[in-house]
Amino acid sequence: MQLYSTNDKLNIVSLKEAVFKGLPEDKGLFMPMEIPLLPASFLGDLAQFSFQEIGFTIAKSLFKGVIPDADLWSIIEKSLTFPAPVVKLDEERFTVLELFHGPSLAFKDFGARFMAQLMSYFNKNEDKELVILVATSGDTGGAVAAGFYKTPGIRVVVLYPSGKVSPLQECQLTTLGHNITALEVEGTFDDCQRLVKSAFLDTELCSQFRLSSANSINIARLIPQSFYYFEAAKQLKKEGDAIAFCVPSGNFGNLTAGLMAKKMGLPVGHFIAATNVNDVVPAYLSSGTFQERPSIRTLSNAMDVGNPSNFARMLDFYQGENEECSTWNNMKEEITGFGFSDNATEAAMKMIFEKYGYIMDPHGAVGALALWAFQEQNPSYRGVVLETAHPSKFKEDVERILNIEIEVPQRLLEMAAKTKVAVPMLSDYTCFKDWLQANL
Repeated sequence: MQLYSTNDKLNIVSLKEAVFKGLPEDKGLFMPMEIPLLPASFLGDLAQFSFQEIGFTIAKSLFKGVIPDADLWSIIEKSLTFPAPVVKLDEERFTVLELFHGPSLAFKDFGARFMAQLMSYFNKNEDKELVILVATSGDTGGAVAAGFYKTPGIRVVVLYPSGKVSPLQECQLTTLGHNITALEVEGTFDDCQRLVKSAFLDTELCSQFRLSSANSINIARLIPQSFYYFEAAKQLKKEGDAIAFCVPSGNFGNLTAGLMAKKMGLPVGHFIAATNVNDVVPAYLSSGTFQERPSIRTLSNAMDVGNPSNFARMLDFYQGENEECSTWNNMKEEITGFGFSDNATEAAMKMIFEKYGYIMDPHGAVGALALWAFQEQNPSYRGVVLETAHPSKFKEDVERILNIEIEVPQRLLEMAAKTKVAVPMLSDYTCFKDWLQANL
């Protein structure tokens, strides 16, 4: 498997190099040279395959023999150890793909565990420690910490914005210890992301340490996120109206993985980009102009991103798709975007609970709002909302909004009882670099 940079298609690297680098030197993002079309026999009868078999078939097709089948199956088997069930709230018109059944109770467990296994495979003959730098707006850090916890030869440094993640999310970042270190940054998620990107582009730092990323900028996080789009389609009727996948979006890695699934042949009718008031991508889809801006803190904090990294990959998917149309025109044919306020999010959570008896976290509720808005204009579509996190991760807000008590899974309760250990960090790159050089 070979990959190129979105900033220079002649900048070509191997899968191993892309996984360990995270980012190309030219500040682009790595993309596969080829996204293969999966066999019709596979696409036509997904129901006969297990989730693990689906993941193995997709990865094998993409990797093109880079990893022997037996080793690849082992990576898949150790990664996909929990389900991704579809819950049908309103027949197949309004369904929910639950992606929170992994160890950190967030969709990012799929990508983080796969990446940990893949990196461990590629890292087994290396003498020098690999340092994973990861910025998080909430769920990524917990998933990465859980995925890489006690992995030999790999150390993880998680940067999170102080006061801008939920208490239980913070517990997942700051209580593991061992090879996991949390940096509590005075600033926003965008500041955390900027620090991580700056480190990868710092030639002095990269010459001193083996650095890699575990954010969705890393292609190893993105590939496994495509698996559960196929798993969702498997659980729906083969025949019927077109399917729209509605994706609560922050850094847009999850939606980008869906685009990859469609390129591989998954029959997707449309994608819906659901955001909170940090709606730079819906604004682009509406106007054709992309304008990054400082992120605003919201109830759905994992989506508080003002300059989503994976937008570069989205643009890359649609450049040259149709030479007679602009990239914007090509993209808006397949993706519709909506943004919603916290007030609307709370109202949706109440309505879903009252009507269906289903507890949705704030991110999933934003997705439900976007699906309904899309279906008002396109009533024939079946809809799948990606529910990206367990509601107990936002216990205080969910209980306040729904006026109920919700059960917290035992693994979260155990973390909540532990002592927080985090290093205070300014959002200044020099301070961050000095800390890395002094502590790695």
